[in-house]
Amino acid sequence: LTLAYDATIEGWAHALELKDMETEGHSRRVVKMTMDLARSMGISGEKLAHIRRGALLHDIGKMGVPDSILQKPGKLSEGEWEIMRRHPVYAYEWLSRIQYLVPALEIPYSHHERWDGTGYPRGIKGEQIPLEARIFAIIDVWDALNSDRPYRKAWPKEKALAHIKEQSGKHFDPEVVVNFLDMLENSPTRQEL
Repeated sequence: LTLAYDATIEGWAHALELKDMETEGHSRRVVKMTMDLARSMGISGEKLAHIRRGALLHDIGKMGVPDSILQKPGKLSEGEWEIMRRHPVYAYEWLSRIQYLVPALEIPYSHHERWDGTGYPRGIKGEQIPLEARIFAIIDVWDALNSDRPYRKAWPKEKALAHIKEQSGKHFDPEVVVNFLDMLENSPTRQEL
């Protein structure tokens, strides 16, 4: 039964990638790196399985965002941005009704929160933000910066790394940043990162 549920989650993640071609391959990359970072921080077992599910479903709420906003090549208007910022709430509303997924909700609901409290949807800060979401937030931004988007080219790795460091204590949990940097430094594929 668990395998069937997990296959369904994989299908949902793939459906979102088909809807939002900008994120093609994003889910696969962020799941792998999130799992690696969580393991490096000592997370294992069932908690790690929930993190994987949450990472796969992190942007499932975007299914509720109109294509005209999701695929807009230019800057979003204030009204469009308000709709886009609701995607974590949509994810929570949809997934919280599925008991099997409740432990995985931390990432879809909280990955846009910021360490300094300036994130969304709730504006929580510091350790109020679930650890799973603090881990995922760094990976999500890292992958976005290192990927081409319709509105900009991928950043050079050095620039993306400098941004992560600069956002420590602002956007990101400083302790998770240290673990992320250690993971990158010790990665056997560091030259690819």
